[in-house]
Amino acid sequence: MLTLLYRIVARDVLLAYRRRSDVVSTLFFFIIVVSLFPLGVGAEPDLLRSIAPGIVWVAALLSSTLALGRLFAPDYADGTLEQMLLSPEPLSVIVIGKLAAHWIVSGLPLVLLSPLLALQFGLPMDSVQVLFISLLIGTPTLSFVGAIGAALTLGLRSANVLMSLLVLPLTIPVLIFGAGAVSAYTSGIGATAYLQLLGGLLAATMALAPWAIVAALKISME
Repeated sequence: MLTLLYRIVARDVLLAYRRRSDVVSTLFFFIIVVSLFPLGVGAEPDLLRSIAPGIVWVAALLSSTLALGRLFAPDYADGTLEQMLLSPEPLSVIVIGKLAAHWIVSGLPLVLLSPLLALQFGLPMDSVQVLFISLLIGTPTLSFVGAIGAALTLGLRSANVLMSLLVLPLTIPVLIFGAGAVSAYTSGIGATAYLQLLGGLLAATMALAPWAIVAALKISME
């Protein structure tokens, strides 16, 4: 299974590298959304510091949702997904491999860029570190939850719109805890409880989401 997992991850990362324009467009969207807010709000340091965690997290959420459209669609279009469903290999392992590759390509770059973008809001370095950790824990959860919506809307007209309507309400707890961790740390309360809640959500989605995604894919392919 580990060999299968590695091959699925390597395959999807290679395919994403060949379609670099899709990955770059997601990153540019994230950068532009985060960078526009300081220009619109103005040079008010206290206000910028207070709204920075929410802005970065909302931009990461929207960017990850934007990237979900290419999670299963290319394999569905060329028939590869049907062959995966017919394969004797566990489909849950294939799904986990695809999600891991999706996060490496779409989620990890957002996490790595977030400290640099957060500096333009005047956040202190220790708050930036908390923001980085919260995104590192929270963005995989966004991928797992979003994959359920991507599987359910596979092959439908206006799939991206329907997927957003399904996924965005489910990601609200991740958004609250992720942005709340930085705000709590800045106010002196401490971010440990929020980060533990994010870790609990990640553990729950890692355990349950693959089975839901497999069931959704089978429904969409029928």
